[in-house]
Amino acid sequence: MKRIAIFASGSGSNFQAIVDACQEGLLDAEPALLICDKPGAYAIERAERAGIPAVAFVPREYPNKAAYENAVLQQLQVHRIDFIVLAGYMRLIGPTLLSAYKGRIVNIHPSLLPAFPGLDAIGQALEYGVKVTGITIHFVDEGMDTGPIIAQVPIEVAAGDTRESLQKKIHDIEHIFYPKTLHQLFSIKGEKITR
Repeated sequence: MKRIAIFASGSGSNFQAIVDACQEGLLDAEPALLICDKPGAYAIERAERAGIPAVAFVPREYPNKAAYENAVLQQLQVHRIDFIVLAGYMRLIGPTLLSAYKGRIVNIHPSLLPAFPGLDAIGQALEYGVKVTGITIHFVDEGMDTGPIIAQVPIEVAAGDTRESLQKKIHDIEHIFYPKTLHQLFSIKGEKITR
């Protein structure tokens, strides 16, 4: 069973969906650690309620990205983490973690990549006027939302959709599809999981 660290920056709704799926036997993994870059994030409270160790880092307290990621890496090693799952983590992963976890970092993004990478993908989709957006689960590489795509789900943008209504649609799908895709990824038999 894979020991996973979930990285989150905010409320942690995808973190909760992954934890729930593990507890219900829908995802064959052990959520062994939450890494958060915002000490006041609600995700930390969720982790505490679930009995999952949570470590919060303040990036600006480190002299550079490498020092920050080395501190994170130390926690990943202490908790014997096999795989990193990004769930609303709002920082680019740098060379330190990419090197240590090559091919073992997965992210979810609220658009059909390569469309609308980066911040505010939902706002970008609404502004552009697309009729279909969606979610993408992908491996993480050096770029911003440029890693190899694992799975995608299209979501219709209705005429009256607002940022809030579209965000709810996307979250509802994410909470089902992310754990399901992770389960399929971790269940690959006899094959090393790589990009």
